[in-house]
Amino acid sequence: MSADTTTGLQLRSLIKKSGELEISLASVPVPEPARMKSQVPDAAMKAMAGRLDESMPVGNEGAGVVIKTGSSDAAKALMGKTVAMIGGAMYAQYRTMRAKEVLPLPDGITPAEGASCFVNPLTSLGMVETMRREGHTALVHTAAASNLGQMLNRICIKDGISLVNIVRSQEQAEILRKIGAKHIVDSSAATFMDDLTNALVETGATIAFDAIGGGKLAGQILTCMEIAINKTAKVYSRYGSSVHKQVYIYGGLDIRPTELNRSFGMAWGIGGWLLFPFLQKIGAADGAKLRARVVAELKTTFASHYTQVVSLQETLQLSNIAVYNKRATGEKFLINPNKGG
Repeated sequence: MSADTTTGLQLRSLIKKSGELEISLASVPVPEPARMKSQVPDAAMKAMAGRLDESMPVGNEGAGVVIKTGSSDAAKALMGKTVAMIGGAMYAQYRTMRAKEVLPLPDGITPAEGASCFVNPLTSLGMVETMRREGHTALVHTAAASNLGQMLNRICIKDGISLVNIVRSQEQAEILRKIGAKHIVDSSAATFMDDLTNALVETGATIAFDAIGGGKLAGQILTCMEIAINKTAKVYSRYGSSVHKQVYIYGGLDIRPTELNRSFGMAWGIGGWLLFPFLQKIGAADGAKLRARVVAELKTTFASHYTQVVSLQETLQLSNIAVYNKRATGEKFLINPNKGG
């Protein structure tokens, strides 16, 4: 008996004008695979105000097995294949995509293994590529014991790049030591600024990627970079060192304002960094090279580890919401839309 693929469950989020956030499941029609063109709707180009009282699908990336295709040869060739996808509305039982938009995975790779093969892997590779393109030789990463942080460590160890890891506890530091990280500093330690400066002297890192965003950390990194540079400076300048120091904020684990105590000279920059603008900037050919590396090292460098597999229904349970809402290190959930429960 064949499965009914005309409709399927989809996780939705709704922000009401009253400020309430509502998470729900909806049964939605599954469009027939076909050749089609589309235009970005006006509502998608607006800021958050444009989505008030509008239920929207959830989920950036996922993977699954192709069970139905359109008429093109490229689409037919994917029948029965395991593919990875990115493009929103992924937390659903069925998802229709163009053939050119999916990433075929090698034989032996399961949907669970491919479910997180876009955002974290390409973000970590993008950080290293940004470092190289902007003329830096080593980098700093905050919230470094995260799943993404562990991937970044494996890349840097494999490629011989010095990486300074900033964590918030000794438990997180131990996670990184076990995978071979060399430079680890704890932001909760009384000696944090000295420890960070010493790591920067040893590595020469002058670019950082900050997942925290708010508070003093970004400014502290710039300050320690300046101190580290001046430890070997040959000439004094009242304007600070001439070496450019850069911090990119790519997350918002701390939603407070970013505080800068300008004690790091005049050669510095702070800005935002996001994966999709980066991929657009480097172009399709270079982006394809990064994706090819992800596929080749999906079970090693870019392997994701999950603490729990939940169904769509289980994502709405308060006990699970309480866990993943903390965004804690080591609490990565995998959603299996066809899991019972």
